[in-house]
Amino acid sequence: MKFEKIHNKGQAQLFKNQYLEMLTKTHPLVIWGMYLPVIIYFLYKSNADYDYSIARISLVFFAGMLFWTLFEYFMHRFAFHWVAESERAKRFVYVMHGNHHHFPRDKERLFMPPVPSLILASVIFCLFYLAIGKIALMFFPGFLLGYLLYGSMHYAIHAWNPPFKWMKPLWRNHHLHHYKDDHKGFGVSTTIWDRVFGTMFDLNKEQENKEKVKELMFK
Repeated sequence: MKFEKIHNKGQAQLFKNQYLEMLTKTHPLVIWGMYLPVIIYFLYKSNADYDYSIARISLVFFAGMLFWTLFEYFMHRFAFHWVAESERAKRFVYVMHGNHHHFPRDKERLFMPPVPSLILASVIFCLFYLAIGKIALMFFPGFLLGYLLYGSMHYAIHAWNPPFKWMKPLWRNHHLHHYKDDHKGFGVSTTIWDRVFGTMFDLNKEQENKEKVKELMFK
């Protein structure tokens, strides 16, 4: 996903229709506001209606969060960075993720906007329910929280310097993904799967380019 110029100002125009264009943008708090009540309700229902224990709910919930990180890795690597051949497919990849590489400082497109997000979340929940039944009421909230933390972490990586020294490899891995090699560094909320699947940058050999990092930071 290479561009002749990476734009550090402005944002891509994805649709000519102003209303469709508006639906491609959102704020992180909007998405948190949508899904946090769902998370709380599903967990409450798991305990109140189906009498699952707090320990079991917690275990399945955290399994859902862990599963999100694997889902995130594969989606980023194989769907968002799909090497498309047809113009229609290339357009789809650009709308889904390419515009973020083209305009990495666009704050309004770091989370999937509400309408497609709700559709996709509904489909995923139905698939979970078909696969694991009522356990999905505990698993899906963990998956959703994983998504919310991922989006927030993505925002933080582009907005600020790492708040703790131990988080710096995560920041650097994503920055290198943007300005050096987008065939590596697919993990955003964690580097675990990059390490497992061999797509982690060797940070000991990569010289830190502070000017490049600044180009990816919001002002």
